[in-house]
Amino acid sequence: MKVLIDACVLFPTVLRGLVLGAAESGAFQPLWSARILEEWQRAGERFGPRDGEIARGEIALAQARFPQASVAVKPETEAGLRLPDADDLHVLAAAIDGGAGELLTLNVKDFPTNALAAHGILRRHPDEFLLEVFHGDPQAMGALIEGVLAQVGAHGIDVSNPRALLKRARVPRLGKAFAQL
Repeated sequence: MKVLIDACVLFPTVLRGLVLGAAESGAFQPLWSARILEEWQRAGERFGPRDGEIARGEIALAQARFPQASVAVKPETEAGLRLPDADDLHVLAAAIDGGAGELLTLNVKDFPTNALAAHGILRRHPDEFLLEVFHGDPQAMGALIEGVLAQVGAHGIDVSNPRALLKRARVPRLGKAFAQL
């Protein structure tokens, strides 16, 4: 299954680690466009030059891990679309041109289900999506979560309360399921 990942899901470290880790395990095939990666880069730069450098490195790693993820968006695809926020048209266009069945975003209000359904695309919130992956293989997803927590913990982030950390990462139901393992 092909899933277009919005920049708002790729930028936060914990969320990106979980989503790309799930992709690496074979749960789905990730997709993004050059413009989505640029948005991720700009999000990092807003926190300062060091964060911009980190974002550039993370983007390069993601591209190396998933060389088939990049989607070329046709201008005519974007031109024929309508969404509440015109700045999001490129995201839907990338999903269409990439043949995605799902669009993973935190900005659910910006992607009305009827606008996506017209193109056979299902909008998914990362919490719902990752919880489904978790229920498919709780042990593997639990190990992935532990790995992501270890990575962020090594960078000085407090991981003593994984459920709270996952809640802050906007995946509270995943955090609850993980706590019950």
